[in-house]
Amino acid sequence: MIRIWPALLVCALALAQPADNSNPAGSNVPGAEYPRIHSDLRVTFRLKAPEARKVQVRLGKDYDMTRAEDGTWSATLPPQVAGFHYYSLVVDGVAVNDPGSETFYGSSRQSSGIEIPEKGVDFYEVKNVPHGEMRQFRYYSSVTGSWRRAFVYTPPDYDTNLKARYPLLLLQHGGGEDERGWVVQGRTDIILDNLIAGKKAVPMIVVIDNSYAFKPGETPPSLRPPAGPPGSFRIVVSPTFGDVVVKDLLPALDKHYRTLADRDHRAIAGLSMGAAYAMQVGLGHLETFSHFGSFSGTVMRDLDVRTSYGGVLNNAVEFNRKCRLLFIAAGTVEQSRLDAARHARAELDKVGVKYVAYDSPGTDHEWLTWRRSLYEYAQRLFRN
Repeated sequence: MIRIWPALLVCALALAQPADNSNPAGSNVPGAEYPRIHSDLRVTFRLKAPEARKVQVRLGKDYDMTRAEDGTWSATLPPQVAGFHYYSLVVDGVAVNDPGSETFYGSSRQSSGIEIPEKGVDFYEVKNVPHGEMRQFRYYSSVTGSWRRAFVYTPPDYDTNLKARYPLLLLQHGGGEDERGWVVQGRTDIILDNLIAGKKAVPMIVVIDNSYAFKPGETPPSLRPPAGPPGSFRIVVSPTFGDVVVKDLLPALDKHYRTLADRDHRAIAGLSMGAAYAMQVGLGHLETFSHFGSFSGTVMRDLDVRTSYGGVLNNAVEFNRKCRLLFIAAGTVEQSRLDAARHARAELDKVGVKYVAYDSPGTDHEWLTWRRSLYEYAQRLFRN
């Protein structure tokens, strides 16, 4: 028996390990074994629902799950694109969250999400480097007549280098998201920590506010875009948020944080709907901002250098003097946004406005596009 025991132990361990070394997704709740990500980026989902008649996984499209005799449903999806993706389980026609997954606010609801690892890439992974802090900041808005919440990233030396003052980036979320998006899904603090540690970015304060701002009595629009072809939805940007930024948010930040409170040290950027707000607020307040970033900005398809943003782009000499960075990014797979970015760049070329173009290879309208865009944008901010 003594001779046989080691062989039995090895056999038992081998049986316990998945054949292809799959692992629980990093976005699972603690202790949840499913979803599991395989080495080739296939994903296996599992749900115990004995009374259900049909169960599907909704990840980009619907995938049917198969029922076992014990009422456990499972499905293995083909290899998935790296990055973060929202998903749902559809039980008898009703979309529900996966009890094995953490939930994330997106598409105007709490949704399950899965993080598909990107091989050989770690700029948005936690490393053994000095870390800054992501702080919750509440301020009162005289414009909306209400208390508002923003998240503020302070760089690693903020609490030790007390004589230092820092430039500021205002970073806006997309439609159906809120100020948590860039914090949780976007991993903003991790990206900045790694860039600053590698001396690839200037230490800066990053502020993530909620783009939805309404004056008393103002009717908020629906947070869900109507059904239609991809890219057909026109974002209506309320001027109220710009008033909040200039009259309430920036003064409150300058009071509570050691900011460099001048236009040369202020940047603004956003993704999708947030890009529309960033361009409206930033280009509408050239006395306040000098760095501008549009990530997957649908609004760029309507750019007209003669008339957009009060015509500030039509005088290239004057604009180039005031603008330290205009950054226009899109994913190569999000065709409508890529077309919008290319249209905007062609318009700017007509009059000689300087800009930086970035196309994220192989990514759609998703967080990997926006993480990459922030990574590229942040490295160019506040440089001489």
